[in-house]
Amino acid sequence: MKKKLLSLSLVVMLILSSFSFAFAEDVAPETKTITIVHTNDTHARVLDSDGGFGFAKIATLIKEQKALNPNTLVVDAGDTLHGLPIINISKGEGAVKVLNAVGYDFMVPGNHDFNYGYERLLELKDMAEFEMLSANIYDSNNKNLFDPYKIVEIDGVKVGIFGLTTTETTFKTSPNNVKGITFANEIETAKKIVEELQDKTDIIIAITHVGLDKSTEITSDKIAEQVDGIDVIIDGHSHTALKDGKLVNNTLIAQTGEYDKNLGIVNIEISNGKIVNKEAKLLCSKEMTDVEADADVQAVLDSISSENEEFFSEVVAKTDIELDGARENVRTKETNLGNLSADAVRNETKADIAFVNGGNIRISIPVGDITQGDLAKLFPFGNRMQVVELTGSEIIQALELSVAGYPATKGGFLQVSGLTFKFAENLEPGNRVQEVTINGELIDTAEELAKTYTVALNDYLAIGGDGYEVFNGKLVIAEFGSYEEIIARYLNVNGTKGCEVSGRIEVVTKEVELVVTEPEKTEDITYIVVSGDCLWRIAQKYNTTWQILAEYNKLKNPNLIFPNQIIVIPSK
Repeated sequence: MKKKLLSLSLVVMLILSSFSFAFAEDVAPETKTITIVHTNDTHARVLDSDGGFGFAKIATLIKEQKALNPNTLVVDAGDTLHGLPIINISKGEGAVKVLNAVGYDFMVPGNHDFNYGYERLLELKDMAEFEMLSANIYDSNNKNLFDPYKIVEIDGVKVGIFGLTTTETTFKTSPNNVKGITFANEIETAKKIVEELQDKTDIIIAITHVGLDKSTEITSDKIAEQVDGIDVIIDGHSHTALKDGKLVNNTLIAQTGEYDKNLGIVNIEISNGKIVNKEAKLLCSKEMTDVEADADVQAVLDSISSENEEFFSEVVAKTDIELDGARENVRTKETNLGNLSADAVRNETKADIAFVNGGNIRISIPVGDITQGDLAKLFPFGNRMQVVELTGSEIIQALELSVAGYPATKGGFLQVSGLTFKFAENLEPGNRVQEVTINGELIDTAEELAKTYTVALNDYLAIGGDGYEVFNGKLVIAEFGSYEEIIARYLNVNGTKGCEVSGRIEVVTKEVELVVTEPEKTEDITYIVVSGDCLWRIAQKYNTTWQILAEYNKLKNPNLIFPNQIIVIPSK
């Protein structure tokens, strides 16, 4: 009977196939859907207790999606292999094990994925069962450090996938971590790769750790504007949650935000080799609390957690107030945790001044016990403290860089101890700092600008991290331990006294005097130096910078000017 039914089925199929041949021209071409499930900037938040889905629940959602549509790719847009102690302790190997267990297909390295050094990242690449792609990173022999792209065929559709890593990696990880490798311009690289892929593929997807921050020179939307032919950009770096994606120049940009709070889904509909529709959406962890954890991935996570539990549960300090380490705060303004961190470093090192870059402060601390694990989450980079000497003018130069991106969040925004300063948000970057006091003394004269001060900072800043070239190359006159050790000691002796927000950093609006001159009156202005003048103040008076005045007047030492000296102010 079964054979008869089978034969009957074959007959029906043959009849139907003859109809399909006869009427092929009248039948609409089949529409196929390619789905991309994506994450970015999880920063080792692998557990659901870290405030997001956690990767065991992400694995469940991915399995459900693949059941709905087998034509599914799983990708990550970077900053995944470093962040919290559960992963840092294995130098990223734990994260690779988790991504392998979930079933990722592709990843682009983000700047923080280099935090263990690029050699370690290459070791992690070899452990991965997924592909790490980046087209704009080159070794010392000018060869690609990673595969630039891959072409995969999904249900007859050829998909080209390439990676781009932000050039900011050169200063948004320790410069020592990327010593000997180079990062090419993202836009120029994208143009070259797209040109190579266009005739070989039906769809082009870029996985980019580039972001949408306004303080970043090249952003993913600029890539979309200037590079035709990219169908979808799966993005990271700026921690931007794009609920429905962002369409720029017919390129759909998708990003999930941060810390696996959201899971991204992009659907691309293709018919007869052409894209007919594409859309992005986010699945929010707060709205999907009933998702069950995948047992296999949870077992991997449990194994990793148990290995770390004893060390990280040790209580090392306490706090009687909530300490504010929120990303949007420590990267734009003074906070009590920023003050406490800088005070602890200055107290430990006995320096005149201490700087802590806001990007180094990763979490807030609630009232109560502080464990070794809390401190490792707070300062996950393992930086050690160093003391260098800077002049007053170099300190002002550093403060100008600190506030140059304001009001955008910036990892290089400096939390301070031992000094206070005001800056005018409405003035051009490079000329915003208005008043600086060091240990209560206003830095306002040539002598004070030339005077040297001891400055405590971490080893990342000391070698030019976050773009602080003013620190790079300075002689290190003392070295100390890590943030975790210093903060614990300070809290146990001093508590939180004195860390309240008290005007160390003050945002002001400066009235700018508009001087209207006749078109023909464009001669240089001659200024006679009076007692107490400094080049910085003269520059502010004439709405220019001290660097321009120093160069125009060929001053060998901009910090030394004298009464009755002539300073020429160049015409506009």
